[in-house]
Amino acid sequence: MATVSPPAAVPAGERGATSIADRVVAKIAAQAAREALRRESPHARTDAHATVTVHRREERQNFGEARVRIAVELGYPSDIGAQSRVVRSHVTERVQELANMAVPEVAVEVERLHSPQLDRTDRGRVR
Repeated sequence: MATVSPPAAVPAGERGATSIADRVVAKIAAQAAREALRRESPHARTDAHATVTVHRREERQNFGEARVRIAVELGYPSDIGAQSRVVRSHVTERVQELANMAVPEVAVEVERLHSPQLDRTDRGRVR
């Protein structure tokens, strides 16, 4: 009876790797932005979408770098700078946790300011 020897160990650099699609990273970033905005103001509109540029690295220690651009809609009046910082921080944290990618840059673009006075149904004069 022939014995089967175990296959030789493959060096780490030659093994396969998991690849995370850019659009998955964009979805993670957009969800993180919505989470951050909901935490800041629970009753505010939390529309957010993301575009992501992913830079792959040669070494396979992680899955690369993601440079993220987030577009958000914020309530007005509010502290826009503080909300942007919270979004930037939370997006960085969540992409690092869930995609194992370094996030050197998160650009937050305020696409629209939303005023509660404009949602009134009577559409009378605002004083």
